[in-house]
Amino acid sequence: MSDILTVAEHRRGGLRDVSFELISAGRELANETGGSLHVAVIGGSVDDFADTLNREGVDTIHTVDEGDEFNHNVYTQAVEQLYAELSPQYLVTPQTVNAMDYVPAVATELDVPFTTDVTDFEYDDGLTITREFYGGKTEGTVEMLGDDGVITIRPAEWPQTEAAGSATVEAADVDIDESAIRSTVNGFEEVAGGDVDISEAEFIVAIGRGIDEKENLDLIEELAETLDATLAASRPLVDSGWLPKNRQVGQSGKVVTPEVYIAIGISGAVQHVAGMKGSDTIIAINDDPSAPIFDIADYGIVDDLFEVVPELTEQFS
Repeated sequence: MSDILTVAEHRRGGLRDVSFELISAGRELANETGGSLHVAVIGGSVDDFADTLNREGVDTIHTVDEGDEFNHNVYTQAVEQLYAELSPQYLVTPQTVNAMDYVPAVATELDVPFTTDVTDFEYDDGLTITREFYGGKTEGTVEMLGDDGVITIRPAEWPQTEAAGSATVEAADVDIDESAIRSTVNGFEEVAGGDVDISEAEFIVAIGRGIDEKENLDLIEELAETLDATLAASRPLVDSGWLPKNRQVGQSGKVVTPEVYIAIGISGAVQHVAGMKGSDTIIAINDDPSAPIFDIADYGIVDDLFEVVPELTEQFS
């Protein structure tokens, strides 16, 4: 029993980026255990999703044509039945709101070890998990006891797969008990300021407590508009009510993976870095040369942001 089963995630008609990160993580683990990689997609346009998920490294895609959106009871039943049929060594899902809704119930029903928010792993006659503790202030390893288990991986820790694959696509033989479905999705309502999903943005300008005063946000907003970028923030600004919660980047906010991330007046606390370190290019602007953000930045400007930002705005206007 050495196969790996992952469960893709979709929302409002589209596969989420973490689904392709799951393929990378699942393939890595399957290589280490010597097994095959199975990907399940539950609900929605399963045939179209299967075509998109057919990436290099996937051996079999299992489709469960049941419902359009995420449903706790459907996912719980489907995953438990797939697990019973395939007998994988490990079940791997994303560390997301949806997964954390149903995966604990699945792990409990299967009576297997369960570890969340995994950032790395190593397999050597057993699975050793790397994850953070104490709000991201320290990193440690956890040895998963037993021969099987369930893990959730943190988004943006593994690369997305891109190359096309030659997986077998199978309609899963899953029998959903309709009487056990106790909830339905009637619609979606965005939170305040829900005009944009920063997790999907390709270019982000993010601001931290170095902005000093709320009135200075105008300076950053002008730069973001000039660059056609999405405005985001670190937690202190959101906690102060300067920007809505859906604009927060970090461990307690959104995980983002844009092509370009400009961090302005952000020191680079581990909680914030956890949400943006997967960005392709990171540019940091901070007047403190020892700020941790420069440790992960591809380019850095050590200067007063109130001098640099207007100059950038002018240069790109």
